[in-house]
Amino acid sequence: MEHNSSNSTPPNFIKNIITEDLKSGKVKEIVTRFPPEPNGYLHIGHAKAIWLNFTIADEFGGRTHLRFDDTNPVKEDVEYVNSIKEDVKWLGFDWEELHFASDYFEEMYQRAIVLIKKGKAYVDDQSPEEIRATRGTLTEPGQNSPYRDRSVEENLDLFARMRAGEFKDGEKVLRAKIDMASPNINLRDPVIYRILHASHHNTGDKWCIYPMYTYAHPLEDAIEGITHSLCTTEFEDQRPFYDWVIEETEMPSVPRQYEFGRLNLTQTVTSKRKLKLLVDEGIVDGWDDPRMPTISGLRRRGVTPEAIKAFVFEAGVSKAYGEIDLKMLDHFIREDLKLKAPRTMAVLDPLKVVITNYPEGQSELLEAENNSENPEMGHRQIPFSREIYIEREDFMENPPSKYFRLFPGNEVRLKHAYFIKCNDVIKDEEGNVLEIHCTYDPETKSGSGFTGRKVKGTIHWVDASQAVPAEFRLYEPLILEEQVEEEIQLDDEEAGEEKTFMDYLNPNSLKVVQGFVEPGLKDVKPQDKFQFFRHGYFNVDSKYSEPGRPVFNLIVSLKSSFQLPAKK
Repeated sequence: MEHNSSNSTPPNFIKNIITEDLKSGKVKEIVTRFPPEPNGYLHIGHAKAIWLNFTIADEFGGRTHLRFDDTNPVKEDVEYVNSIKEDVKWLGFDWEELHFASDYFEEMYQRAIVLIKKGKAYVDDQSPEEIRATRGTLTEPGQNSPYRDRSVEENLDLFARMRAGEFKDGEKVLRAKIDMASPNINLRDPVIYRILHASHHNTGDKWCIYPMYTYAHPLEDAIEGITHSLCTTEFEDQRPFYDWVIEETEMPSVPRQYEFGRLNLTQTVTSKRKLKLLVDEGIVDGWDDPRMPTISGLRRRGVTPEAIKAFVFEAGVSKAYGEIDLKMLDHFIREDLKLKAPRTMAVLDPLKVVITNYPEGQSELLEAENNSENPEMGHRQIPFSREIYIEREDFMENPPSKYFRLFPGNEVRLKHAYFIKCNDVIKDEEGNVLEIHCTYDPETKSGSGFTGRKVKGTIHWVDASQAVPAEFRLYEPLILEEQVEEEIQLDDEEAGEEKTFMDYLNPNSLKVVQGFVEPGLKDVKPQDKFQFFRHGYFNVDSKYSEPGRPVFNLIVSLKSSFQLPAKK
């Protein structure tokens, strides 16, 4: 199945809106933006937003900005800025313009003065706790602040003194003056500026007051001439305030906000706060740990940008909340790699086999296809000699019925090589199998056309004399399968539960084993990808792999029962 996911979006309501806006002349050019806050690394959910904003603008001959919504200096860092740039480019997208919300701090301040002069904003001395307590509920109106009716002159003076640094953190805030009885809680005089004596990664110590995201975001869109501000549905209730800010600050450009359903995956946490906790607690070895749903984690694991874009294409664009099976992403990883990855052999749990009738000191080179489904990938030669390694699970001394691999008296085919027959089992004093002795039939060489007899089992192997020691890092989802995504996405404090998402971590999410690979893999480089016979797709790790001692990350297993849902 092929997806033109890099160049198109499937039919969706946003595409219909844009088509009508261009047709009616409402807009002349489509301008979108991807506006992450640099307070963490991007994750798989962001991949959908990146793909949608860049691809849909490109479809209509428009442009896309990358903008950092850096209005909270306490949580933001240049490290995150750099990682976001790298991730967007790795996914295959490039921005026409790069912006920072902090570049607009002066204009945001001046627009706040416009609000104060119009009687649409006031300085409040209440504490955050008092503001929260008087906000009201979904059924009860809020209560007016005792400072709500301050004069324009007093508000202008206090706001200027806030900027000048005369007050402590939390001592005063600037609030929009809208309606404390509004059925939409977001319109009950939301805070638009707070005091934070903190250095900013972009502006240093120039400012000690910072705009709130919900106030800053619409202004940023308007300043940049964004036509269609695409965001996820949790911002739908904020749209009336978004429009209020644009109108009341008298911005000459009027963007429109449209919401689409976020990408929710089973067994996946995408809360930046929770992901940061995993990093800080040492549960994972960084934001790019291959178990993390971050773009950098997926990249290090070996997932390709093509697989991610095909996946988000298939997920589609709608307003509906839905949860997508993590196995669907695995499906597109396999689809992308099956014709790209060379197929080779690796033994993850080695058991030595001595072929007693093969001449000592002799070695030969056998011909093997690099990818049976892609002949253009050519062939390779692999060494074969008297001693080899096989998987320990491919031998049983007392096998059950229908076990077709090696056991005493049974014959199997070695992939790309010969038939071998097990004759003797060598054990230690405790009864553990140390090695097995076999004989081979030289008439049965792979590719020779031998038809004398059939065997039911084929097993893989590596030549012991030239095998390259390797580490294999086997990954499973970080979250246990039985845990419901909607539960783990809840803020644990709000949920009021004794358990937190940390209680649902999979204790078997990483297993590290030592084995061997073919000698041709001695000089592999980070991000080289392979299909290991019977094991799955693997990627050379960028953090732990060393020359001559490769480390491979399991990207995805070879098979799954997952089926794409039928198209309606």
